[in-house]
Amino acid sequence: MQQASDDEIQLATDGFVDSTKPPPIADRLSLAVILVVLVGGAERFCCYAVSTPWQNYIQNSPSSGTRSLPGALGLGQSRATSINNAHMIFTFLTPMPMALLSDLHLGRFRTLLVSLLIYSAGALIQFASSLPTALEHSAGVGGLAASMILIGIGQGGVKATFSPFLGDQCLTEPRIVSRRSGRKATLDRSLTLQLIYNVFYWATNIASLSSVPATFLERLCGFWTAYLLVFLPLWVLIALLVFSRRISVVVPPQGNILPPAMKVMACAARNGFKLDHAKSDYQISHHGKAGSWSDSFVEDIRLTLRTSRVLLSFTIFYLCVNQMYTNLISQAGQVNLGGVPNDMTQAIAGIACVLLSPLIRAGYAFLARRHIVPGSMRMITFAFFLCAVAMAYSAGIQQLIYNTGPCYRFPRGCPAAGPEGRANNISVWVQTPVYFIFAAAEIFGFVKASEYSYTNSPKQAKSIVQALTQWAACGGSMLGLAISPVAKDPDLVVYYSSLAAVMVVSAGLFCGIFRQLDRDEKAGRINEQETFVETNEGEVRVDRMEEMGEEKAH
Repeated sequence: MQQASDDEIQLATDGFVDSTKPPPIADRLSLAVILVVLVGGAERFCCYAVSTPWQNYIQNSPSSGTRSLPGALGLGQSRATSINNAHMIFTFLTPMPMALLSDLHLGRFRTLLVSLLIYSAGALIQFASSLPTALEHSAGVGGLAASMILIGIGQGGVKATFSPFLGDQCLTEPRIVSRRSGRKATLDRSLTLQLIYNVFYWATNIASLSSVPATFLERLCGFWTAYLLVFLPLWVLIALLVFSRRISVVVPPQGNILPPAMKVMACAARNGFKLDHAKSDYQISHHGKAGSWSDSFVEDIRLTLRTSRVLLSFTIFYLCVNQMYTNLISQAGQVNLGGVPNDMTQAIAGIACVLLSPLIRAGYAFLARRHIVPGSMRMITFAFFLCAVAMAYSAGIQQLIYNTGPCYRFPRGCPAAGPEGRANNISVWVQTPVYFIFAAAEIFGFVKASEYSYTNSPKQAKSIVQALTQWAACGGSMLGLAISPVAKDPDLVVYYSSLAAVMVVSAGLFCGIFRQLDRDEKAGRINEQETFVETNEGEVRVDRMEEMGEEKAH
């Protein structure tokens, strides 16, 4: 993997670069990083292949009378959306116990491996219960419930451990290097981390295209073939993870930060709800003795809480993004598909991410050359506004559907639709801009969230913070579950418009509350981890971070 260009690298420094010093650059990606990215991409391949057919699998019945809308359980759109949201909530709640299991007992690698084994068991049950014989014997609902539970536990373990495990593979040490052009540059750990997470996000969006063959398989061959596409690659993925252990950095269990953290916060609450009052100087001067924790641990708690507040602000963002996998799939089923499965349309978002990601990085570089580098909070705020635009566009499409025959406000649900359930006379490709807008929002939002959660959390809390990021997603799914009963014709225009309005309000509140963090970041006052000293070789950065306690697996 080649190093990123100078222009791309300057982007990630958020304006903190001194032009008199060798410019910082990202290191090349190691073989361990590449293998772990492949593991993560393969897991996302399986995730999208198993979850994309669920809306049709649950909503439609086998006797729906239309080949373009396959089905199995026939529970209806509202129930299908509710079940999907309930599963999302479950997968967002499971990361916390899995993070504790990782930190206390197994470590990230073994927790990840156990999670994938549980994942594969759920995929096997989903495959078996979707066989025609199983469906004929009414095993579909029970098999779906069991598989969703096991897959949810497995995905929860992956969500809690994978991102920190990937970050652990970054071993870049700050040093001056000479490039092929003869110019000197400084290898930068933070920029290398950003490159790693950008490459991983790019890989996951390629993997998300597994929804394309899955949707064609469900329509042409049956749901069991789509779920076979999930089960078999999972074992290849597990074998790849076991092989990668020989060259990966394996961090031992770091210990549970929650009990001492609760003591610190309880102490701060008793002393005016100020974390500074939990530090030793204040405790000694006011109570005659210090707590059992260090001042640096109090600062770690402050950093963790600040980062958690930022990440929990993604709740409404997740609520809107989740529409791609539920109601927008159903919206596609209301229009002319032209032979395309309705649940394949969300794959456009993955294609859009693959196409837009390098363009957005080039745009960052263009701004950086002109010393215009937006801060992290501005990037996230922009992502929120883009999400609002996507929801507003969805409302416009829905109104267009309602204005078109033959069934107008009740697509496929009137006598004019005929026995085959004819859709309203609009092409499904009018949805394309929605997915491109969502893709841009995800690139600005989720990539920054992944980088921010890793770089702005203490080493002993990285799994915990990563699990906390899922609470925002959980909140989004819970809200989706609460409002799912109103996600039905003829009220969908109001539904999408309301989400757009709430997203605008959320973006404004986020900007107002957190914009100070951009000012602090630009001034270099947040989470400053290194200092520069002069040596005979020139200026070299010395890391002040504590030892990671990492072990290289042999």
